[in-house]
Amino acid sequence: MNFTAQQIAGILEGDIVGNPEVEVSKLSKIEEGIEGSLTFLANPKYNSYIYSTKASITIVNKTFEPEYDISTTLIKVDDAYQSFSKLLEYYNQVKMNKNGIEQPSFISETVKLGNDIYIGAFSYVGENVTLGNNVKVYPNSYIGDNVTIGDHTIVFSGAKIYSESIIGNHCVINSGVIIGADGFGFVPDKNGEYSKMPQIGNVIIEDHVDVGAATTIDRATLGSTIIRRGVKLDNQIQIAHNVEIGKNTVIAAQTGIAGSAKIGENCLIGGQVGIAGHITIGNNVRVQAQSGIGRHVKDNEILQGSPSFAFSDWNKSYVHFKNLPKIVKTINDLEKKIDGNN
Repeated sequence: MNFTAQQIAGILEGDIVGNPEVEVSKLSKIEEGIEGSLTFLANPKYNSYIYSTKASITIVNKTFEPEYDISTTLIKVDDAYQSFSKLLEYYNQVKMNKNGIEQPSFISETVKLGNDIYIGAFSYVGENVTLGNNVKVYPNSYIGDNVTIGDHTIVFSGAKIYSESIIGNHCVINSGVIIGADGFGFVPDKNGEYSKMPQIGNVIIEDHVDVGAATTIDRATLGSTIIRRGVKLDNQIQIAHNVEIGKNTVIAAQTGIAGSAKIGENCLIGGQVGIAGHITIGNNVRVQAQSGIGRHVKDNEILQGSPSFAFSDWNKSYVHFKNLPKIVKTINDLEKKIDGNN
């Protein structure tokens, strides 16, 4: 897909310095630019590369003035970084602008389809499913019975969305995600054998939620597992039954959240964090990577460690942790001196 400098300047409302008809078909770093590519310059540390880059078009700030001759065509904008980000978003939308229903695929006769739908080959869409406008379901995906998916949501290849799940507008469900599988509910009998407790709730995902690849969100035993508006989930996260995550919370990869935990709004949770079940974490909480949370957490706390405690205390304690062998030796030496004086 080719774009001219004139077209790009129109999208970005920028000014052209150079050839308005030059075309690009790919993106590149400024230091790795080749002919036919588009790049950008936002950080002054990289200014020297604009004189050697082979990129055909470079987006720069309006304040930039070259000191030497350049071969690249410039598009001058108010903020080069934001404009390049805007262009990436536009490029992604164009690239992913798929429509129609590919075959072979199975779509139940009871499905309600919005406008501008895309359903990729080898996908399954079950009974009484509702897909909103501009929903895109990529190949090899599974949409179970009675699922509702809102407008402009994308379900990437290989995702599995079990029955009764509700997904809002403008969500992204990445490959390998499983939404609505049974929670880990087993009941022991007097002989120590386990029987499965039916999981008859569902999963609700509100608007503008991103779910990373291979993340799993279990259905509730009763009621709903709820992911609130604006939540961003990284890859390979486990969210157990009846968990609730507050709006605009961000969680990094390999975090595990046990059943019925409640996480507040605007939290930042690092990678490989473990959160025990049936606890409440307040709003605006920060949890450092590899921490273990086993207690209720108040608003605005910053935690680290396993079991976790206040981040500032953890930093002070770490100095002693790493010096523990020396501290023990000092104590032993003092004990010997005391014993020798008695």
